[in-house]
Amino acid sequence: MRIGFGFDVHPLEKGRELRLGGITVPHDKGARGHSDADVLIHAICDALLGAANLGDIGKHFPDTSAEFKNIDSRILLKKVMEMIRQNKYDLENTDVTLCLEKPKIAPHVDAIKKSLSEVMGVDINCISIKATTNEKLGYIGREEGVACYAVVLLKNR
Repeated sequence: MRIGFGFDVHPLEKGRELRLGGITVPHDKGARGHSDADVLIHAICDALLGAANLGDIGKHFPDTSAEFKNIDSRILLKKVMEMIRQNKYDLENTDVTLCLEKPKIAPHVDAIKKSLSEVMGVDINCISIKATTNEKLGYIGREEGVACYAVVLLKNR
């Protein structure tokens, strides 16, 4: 068994699309980044890569590469899952905590879990998604950014 931890953060801007876990969440602000800035998927990718000792998301998908400009992060997650399986690991579970003031995430959790389970090729019950605010403190509290933490457990085949 191997445990991995991932973290990601992106600034929020008015008029951008907010992508979380492969779905679009309606909101007046969205995350800015080189790809689609899906902070949730990026945190999971880093956790998976870390657990398998394969580096990090920046090593495999650098933000200096035009190939990954505006890319759908589901494509990155699918590639990471392929790397994990090539290294003879299977995902036991992932536990994710999204940190943002608005919008409320609870109404979108089931859709996010469904999206992730399809991309990752795992049972939906292997995926836990939670959200919390920052109690109006810091860049998250001021609605200037969004952050996400992810933990994964891999099992060697």
